[in-house]
Amino acid sequence: MGGVNSAPVPSAPLHLILGEEELLVERAVQLVVDAARRADPLAEVRRMRSTDLVRGELDELVSPSLFAQGRVVVLGAAHEAGKEIADAVLDHARHLSNGPEGIVLVVVHAGAGRGKALADGLRAAGAAVSECPRVTRFEDRAGFVRDEVQRAGGRISAGAVTALLDAVGSDLRELASAAAQLTTDSGGAVDEAAVRRYHRGRAEVTGFSVAEKVMTGDRAGALETLRWAMQLGVPHVLVADALADAVRTVARVSAAGRADPYRLASALGLPPWKVKKAMAQSRGWERDGLAQAMQVVAAVNADVKGVAVDADYALERAVLALCAARRR
Repeated sequence: MGGVNSAPVPSAPLHLILGEEELLVERAVQLVVDAARRADPLAEVRRMRSTDLVRGELDELVSPSLFAQGRVVVLGAAHEAGKEIADAVLDHARHLSNGPEGIVLVVVHAGAGRGKALADGLRAAGAAVSECPRVTRFEDRAGFVRDEVQRAGGRISAGAVTALLDAVGSDLRELASAAAQLTTDSGGAVDEAAVRRYHRGRAEVTGFSVAEKVMTGDRAGALETLRWAMQLGVPHVLVADALADAVRTVARVSAAGRADPYRLASALGLPPWKVKKAMAQSRGWERDGLAQAMQVVAAVNADVKGVAVDADYALERAVLALCAARRR
């Protein structure tokens, strides 16, 4: 991963994951869990903070189950462990290779000076080590981006790497998400233009962005903007409310007929700019289509408030139905 992480040895019963880069730590732990479950699909995973453990609990965690079921024990924040627990971890670590088959111990340690004796002892006990230090250098972040795009099945130009780092920043989770999305959107070849579109989309998406594209009949644009909204975490209810507001406004303005927008704004209690926009949008709508659209927005409002199992799907279905209702 751009020289910032090393893959753990899948078959090892003892693992030491060193570092404070949270995403890389999580991935390193998941690699161990996945390997254990390939060997035993029923293997359980037990996660504990080292500071919450008492010695008896640790003894139980690394003991075989009654049915010889595999187990992955993940001890977090090991650098904060007290001497008694640290000694107990080391004691179990030294005997793990001769212990019950299927028990895997994963010790997560920040790797700093505190608790260094525990980390050193685990190394000496033969732990498979994964290094996950903070990614602070530009070169390492660039390497991470390249690896993420390759991992998603694509390739990225040097200029696009720099543009993405400038647009997204240094957070690895956001970089990983952006790399995956860009690879999908661009068909595998990520260039600077794709990054600019990505950044522009992130900056501009709101529920009203979706509604505006729906009301103008831009089906493809509405679906793309909706996808951005969902990825960025725009609440479902805000998108549904924006759709309902847009439909109601166009219906009210359309029903009022041709009129001066300022007088109409006063009569309807709406700002003039909103009336002007609705007047322009209403040219693509017929009365039957607006009636159908009112039913659609009422239904999706209920869907996103708990009626639908999948709110993302409910919104997508509503967007498609609204676009179909236009010009009916």
